[in-house]
Amino acid sequence: MNISDILSEDMVLLNIDADNKRHLLEQVAAFVAENKTLDKNAVFEAILERENLGSTGYGNGVAFPHARISGINKRVTAFVRLNKGIDYDALDGKNVDLLAFLVSSEQNGEDHLQALATFSRVLKNDDVCRQIREAKTAHEIYMALQR
Repeated sequence: MNISDILSEDMVLLNIDADNKRHLLEQVAAFVAENKTLDKNAVFEAILERENLGSTGYGNGVAFPHARISGINKRVTAFVRLNKGIDYDALDGKNVDLLAFLVSSEQNGEDHLQALATFSRVLKNDDVCRQIREAKTAHEIYMALQR
């Protein structure tokens, strides 16, 4: 699985400002819901419920908020770059400024895990993260994720 299999360029969001983790997740849930005709409250509540089990802040400024939701029949992903990192309760204690956001069907567990693994494989590369942080456009971010 490649990034292009799970993410489209129109789902790359950059230059986001958020005061805290909850505010960030609300913004991203609204963006995803609006672009993919989903219920924003259902998306937000599922993501928040998952975060309450334990932070998806992976480290190195990257987080992978994700949830499986009943009533949807597709995988929906978004990639977000914040203007400034925020406290996300990440494993390494560092602020998060890059977010790979994923919601999928409750019945689609294997695909959900493969998508998370794909994002993880790409974003553990320090050079890719540097290129994303330096990118000026969503297209540049999308291309950096392809490497």
